[in-house]
Amino acid sequence: MFQRDPRAGVFLGGDRVSGQEIRDQNVTAALAISNIVKSSLGPLGLDKMLVDNIGEVTISNDGATILGLLHVEHPAGRIFVDLAQKQDKEVGDGTTSVVIIAAELLRRANDLVKLKIHPTTIITGYRLACKEACKFMMDQLSHKVDALGRETLINVAKTSMSSKILGSDDDFFAPMAVDAMLAVKTINQRGDIRYPVKAVNVLKAHGKSARESIYVKGYALNCTVASQAMKTRIPNAKIACLDIDFRRQRMHLGIQLQADDPEQLEGMRKRESEIVLERIRKILAAGANVVLTSKGIDDLCLKEFVEAGAMAVRRCRKEDLKRIAKATGGTMVSSLANLEGEETYEATNLGSADEVVQERISDDELILIKGTRTVNSSSIILRGANDYMLDEMERALHDSLSIIKRTLESGSVVPGGGAVETALNVYLENFATSLGSREQLAIAEFANALLVIPKTLAVNAAKDSTELVGKLRSCHYLSQTAPRGDPRKAGMRYGLDLLNGDIRDNVTAGILEPTMSKVKSLKSAYEAAVSLLRIDDAIAVAPEPKPETDEHGH
Repeated sequence: MFQRDPRAGVFLGGDRVSGQEIRDQNVTAALAISNIVKSSLGPLGLDKMLVDNIGEVTISNDGATILGLLHVEHPAGRIFVDLAQKQDKEVGDGTTSVVIIAAELLRRANDLVKLKIHPTTIITGYRLACKEACKFMMDQLSHKVDALGRETLINVAKTSMSSKILGSDDDFFAPMAVDAMLAVKTINQRGDIRYPVKAVNVLKAHGKSARESIYVKGYALNCTVASQAMKTRIPNAKIACLDIDFRRQRMHLGIQLQADDPEQLEGMRKRESEIVLERIRKILAAGANVVLTSKGIDDLCLKEFVEAGAMAVRRCRKEDLKRIAKATGGTMVSSLANLEGEETYEATNLGSADEVVQERISDDELILIKGTRTVNSSSIILRGANDYMLDEMERALHDSLSIIKRTLESGSVVPGGGAVETALNVYLENFATSLGSREQLAIAEFANALLVIPKTLAVNAAKDSTELVGKLRSCHYLSQTAPRGDPRKAGMRYGLDLLNGDIRDNVTAGILEPTMSKVKSLKSAYEAAVSLLRIDDAIAVAPEPKPETDEHGH
């Protein structure tokens, strides 16, 4: 099959799309993906229901979750899905907006290419605009957290929750998320202060309403002690995290034992039981009084633990054990064999905590590990009506926790609700006119692309977007041109108030986001748009035709 393109020459087979056609295709794919998540942006955004191939239902309005569940064929579309995943990993929130901005940047760049402006010029202009925007955001728009106190953190958490299922209960969940995050403050070897999101364990329990969720200091495990005869409270716990089966050791397959005397059979059986008991005694001799294992423990072994006055928990989740080992300063051990081939258990593998206690919370028994030594940990037990709700609550909480972490680590916030985008739009338009080169067209388009966020926010809130965005722009324009000391300077902090369909000072209203999240999402959106804009030719090699084989050999 010869190519329709006469320039193809020797190029046989496969498909080649080049020039404007491939750009249009990429833009169509990008817009298709951004339109999927567009209506879920903002506090009044709507949710999406996704059903996978086995009928599992997910109801969510978290951009990364929605895009992660879609099977996207188009390579340009896949770049956008990865973009949302990356934003989710690095910042934790703002996944929807980053996709919308990137698609808009790409669409506007494509319009410029149609006006005979070279892609390289557009890329240079975009790079300049992105650099200027980040600088302006850092210098002019951001506020230090220290000056604003704990209230800021709660407001940041509320802003993150506002677009999610927890939005109606943010006055309850935001302080809870902030407390949980502040409780896990650690200082690493280099002396940096870190707030690991993973140290906050989120458990889901059916029943009751969302407002009956509880915050617990300590690491909560969704397991119970293996036997009712064990102690349910152990102070000064020494914790052994194991990945070992404590059931009677049976011989592996393929191993045969031959006995001449029936009496020896009994000895074999006895030895089978002894092997496991010896292991347990070694662990207890090392000083362990709490044993957590991811496998089973049978009755024979339980007796040993009960007599020693230790607490044993079976069938814990492996990731829980890893986190507990990290938090208590222990090591997770999956085999007792050492290099000499003997079985030993070192006391250095034990983690330590102030106390391990089994408590009844609502209908479930939980094991709480309080006062872990190396990393403080805290847990949140979510309650809710059904699984879909609990899953969505967990995602919303994860986003909020990540945002609190970013705010604490970066230490500065910007007003939300479209304030940053509008301020950058006004600033970049003025900046574009000050340039005499052809890049100014690209910068002006970059500025206009940012307006897609306030516009979408207004549309999702069923308000007149043109009028609201116009008001907001005039307010920001006045604040940027006003002399120092002018009361109009406060216009910088103005953003949309979607409930009343007006504009307001979003810093006093408590609509805040970490500066880092905005900077990262702008940079990621710029990079994704540019990487697709550079493409001017796509060659898809045709798959090799498979010879038709006849199974029956006819």
